[in-house]
Amino acid sequence: MRISVIGTGYLGATHAACLAEMGHEVIGLDVDPLKIESLAVGELPFYEPDLEELIARHVASGRLRFTTSYEEVGPWADVHFIAVGTPQRGGEGAADTSFVEAAISSLARTITRDALIVGKSTVPVGTARRLQDILTREQDPTLEIGLAWNPEFLREGFAVKDTLAPDRIVLGVDADHHAETLTAVYAATVEQDVPVLVTDFETAELIKQAANAFLATKVSFINALSELTEAAGGDIRVLAEGLGLDPRIGRSFLRAGLGFGGGCLPKDVRALQARASELGQERSMRFLSDVEDVNLRRRERAVFLATSMLGELRSKRIAALGAAFKPNSDDVRDSPALDVAVRLFNAGADVAVYDPKANDNAARRFPRLHYVESLDEAVAEADLILVLTEWEEFARLTPRALGSVTTARKIVDARNVLSVREWIAEGWDFAALGRKYEPAFDFSPIGA
Repeated sequence: MRISVIGTGYLGATHAACLAEMGHEVIGLDVDPLKIESLAVGELPFYEPDLEELIARHVASGRLRFTTSYEEVGPWADVHFIAVGTPQRGGEGAADTSFVEAAISSLARTITRDALIVGKSTVPVGTARRLQDILTREQDPTLEIGLAWNPEFLREGFAVKDTLAPDRIVLGVDADHHAETLTAVYAATVEQDVPVLVTDFETAELIKQAANAFLATKVSFINALSELTEAAGGDIRVLAEGLGLDPRIGRSFLRAGLGFGGGCLPKDVRALQARASELGQERSMRFLSDVEDVNLRRRERAVFLATSMLGELRSKRIAALGAAFKPNSDDVRDSPALDVAVRLFNAGADVAVYDPKANDNAARRFPRLHYVESLDEAVAEADLILVLTEWEEFARLTPRALGSVTTARKIVDARNVLSVREWIAEGWDFAALGRKYEPAFDFSPIGA
């Protein structure tokens, strides 16, 4: 098929490249000419494993190209995917859908043949019905231009895999033939026996936001228990292991630590609460306020542990290992790691930040922090070291190896990736979120 993808940020660039990999002819459109120039030569303006290689391969194959012109994509494509951002509105929790509305209007004015528009952006429930009215009002009335909603479920760091081999495909449609068109688009994926759920617009919209809200709740649940284990003297990793072995609960998202961040979970939790309130159902999502509260308290606790270890933060050198909100990403939006580093800086500490991929993005947001190019440089003169993002480079740290490049003997494991017993045995002052200082036994961290 001929397919356009409107918006070439994280979601759009991934979707466009993967559609080309499935065998379609694809045009990615964005209003940012600099972004289009980079993508047109196979260069990715952000970090995502395997994606840059995929884009470069299909730019070279001719199946993928990029443009800034709606006049080019409107008459050309059979299916148009909307993958623009829906950021949080300034000063409130609701999602800003103006970019989606602008994309729909621009397509409606430039499409010259029967086509299907498919929303992939995460939107509040009820958005698709409202967009359908805009489309009906602005399109050529002699054409049949359908609308469908097909939410994405990408994990940063695994976006290519999650697109080419998803765990489900959700199709929100109001006509059977639109579901048939999308099934044809995803034929290569459907052949892998991936479940396909066909439903209405509203349910499709809610599935996405409900999934993120549930995952955020699970993270905050284990972190709330982490507060109890710290107070009572237990070990949150062992507790999480005991929970995760129950197949009804599962292991995923039970690693206690600094909590969730990024551009999806925090925004979607707030947007779901805002939409519930608009629908007169604010009590149904009220518990999500506590989910957010627990999430922010973990950051405060990391700063408290640092302060307890040093006594006074002013003029102390602290190595902050990690700035991205999660490993295998350069995304620092609402990053707990970067937030902790900034809080330490605001308390008077000299903070040296090292992240394998996210230094540049972090520096653009908080230029007053001191960013260094290696772990060794970060810890060389440190009084205290904090593990804030669970990059493999940090999870593999050993007390002897780290001790060979720093005189510091104080470390806070805010992501629960290090062995308490090993570090204590080597004479380090060691603290972790949700774990006592000297456990009788040491267990491997639960898988995420």
